[in-house]
Amino acid sequence: MTAPVIPSSALPSLDCDVLVIGSGAGGLSSAVSAAYHGLKVVVVEKADVCGGATSWSGGWAWTPGNPLAKADGVNEDRELFRTYLRHRLGRNYQEDRVEAFLEAVPHMVGFFQDKTSLQFVPGAKIKDIYGSTPGAGTGHRSVGPKPLNARRIKPELRAKMRHQLYETSFLGMGIMAGPDLTKFLSASQGNIRGIFHAAWRVGLHLLDLLTHRRNMQLVNGTALTGRLLKSADDLGVEIRVSTPARYLLTDGSGKVTGAVVTSPEGELQINASRGVVLACGGFPHDVSRRKELFPKTPTGREHWTLAPKETTGDGITMAQAVGARFETDVESPAAWCPVSLVPYRNGRTGTFPHIMDRAKPGSIGVRRDGKRFVNEANGYYDYVEGLINATPEGEPVEAWQIADAAFVRKFPLGMAKPLPVPLFPYLRSGYLKKGNTLEELAAACGIDPQGLAETVAEFNVNARKGIDPDFDRGASEFNRYGGDPKNTPNPSLRPLDKGPFYAVRIVPGSFGTFAGLAADSRARVLDNHGQPIGGLYVAGNDQASVMGGHYPAGGINLGPALTFGYIAGRDLANATHYEDDGVAAPESMSGDAVTAD
Repeated sequence: MTAPVIPSSALPSLDCDVLVIGSGAGGLSSAVSAAYHGLKVVVVEKADVCGGATSWSGGWAWTPGNPLAKADGVNEDRELFRTYLRHRLGRNYQEDRVEAFLEAVPHMVGFFQDKTSLQFVPGAKIKDIYGSTPGAGTGHRSVGPKPLNARRIKPELRAKMRHQLYETSFLGMGIMAGPDLTKFLSASQGNIRGIFHAAWRVGLHLLDLLTHRRNMQLVNGTALTGRLLKSADDLGVEIRVSTPARYLLTDGSGKVTGAVVTSPEGELQINASRGVVLACGGFPHDVSRRKELFPKTPTGREHWTLAPKETTGDGITMAQAVGARFETDVESPAAWCPVSLVPYRNGRTGTFPHIMDRAKPGSIGVRRDGKRFVNEANGYYDYVEGLINATPEGEPVEAWQIADAAFVRKFPLGMAKPLPVPLFPYLRSGYLKKGNTLEELAAACGIDPQGLAETVAEFNVNARKGIDPDFDRGASEFNRYGGDPKNTPNPSLRPLDKGPFYAVRIVPGSFGTFAGLAADSRARVLDNHGQPIGGLYVAGNDQASVMGGHYPAGGINLGPALTFGYIAGRDLANATHYEDDGVAAPESMSGDAVTAD
């Protein structure tokens, strides 16, 4: 182990029980849990706003066995969850950590639901990705944050909140997956109720911009971090932004006792009598680690993450300096997501995550040879994994998501919005490519025209029958749920019939990293000998994924982040029994309606 850095009296100091470094789901979960049990908690954040990648996420967390499911009458045996994870994780299944996660999940959800401002809605219809795998779920294994009106958050705290990711918003307004999104899409098809819903939401948003200069209707990840921040503030947690941590402090025995941070007023030594939680968001913006660990990323720059720029691996670097093990033996080093690059007139390049468009009927993904490479309606992780595997060495890892005219007026194609939003801004910028025929589109994109024509012809023949012999698209409940229920016989398949045809270039991206600090079932950081380092905990993407680098279901970043943050906070407070949280039994808890409060 590296020689300890002993606290010094030369710097101004601040004393607390627990120091949390990072303010995403994992960090704030640990802060709220520790503060609830009476500890003095300080949260420091490198950025000038809180929330990290969590704020830019969909906000859904995989929480199998959660009390909202039980309140809806769905009481699955935990062995089903184990079975599903054993089959999906294979050699990466770590029994002790998986068991700790499954045991803590219902208590974590119940604690936040009963004792804090973090209120959830049930993911009743959200399916596990691999429906044919034993133990797979068809719903009720996820929770999302209940929408929140930001007026409930005091202005000084609101100023510390990260805004909605512009690329996943409409004029900066978040749209929540589920009924909210469905109504917006129905508005593009002339549905009266959808039109009224969209008009009401957009009108309210414009009023908020006039009166508050920001989006006030918080949904998805902004609602999750907004509710966590409010919960932390209610419990007296001190939250400091623009305060990056520089290095950890240890005592003579090697126990971590705090950190030195750089505050707007200068260097500050924060002494934490109980310990430190690292939750800095992993290393998605660390080019050197990407070069070393990411496949087919020769310079480290052939990757576009959806995480904020501050996620450069600081937590991992600081922990390694005190002897922690950086765990890279995972199936994948990152949580892949296909993205497209959005050019703006001011020179900025935005990163758009292709989450929902790939499963809609009337669109396919192809490589430069014109051939498909994956079941487009599977998870975003599978799309990028398939693209990486299909790309020969030395070639750029890229694809084109192609759609016909009917698709682009009905559904989004990446950043391009359906009716009544015009397409010309996306065409003018070059983000969206267009061809009156497939041959013209192929020429515009640099795709092999013969390969594309053959692929589309074969796909169309099978799509009319509702089948996909090559990749079984639309065969699973997950695929069909992501499609269009009005499209028959297969909600996810429709021929690409009439031009003009459109395409968006796809490149590899990620929501964050899976490789991270080795940890035990109590979220304690482990050293190179597998022993816990005293006073040092980890949550969120700084922690090596409990899923072992696999992506078995949506929300497997946020679910473990919230849960292991909760575990860490309780462990720091020496809360040995879940009854210490003072919540009702999980079976008695209920969800809330999907409305902002």
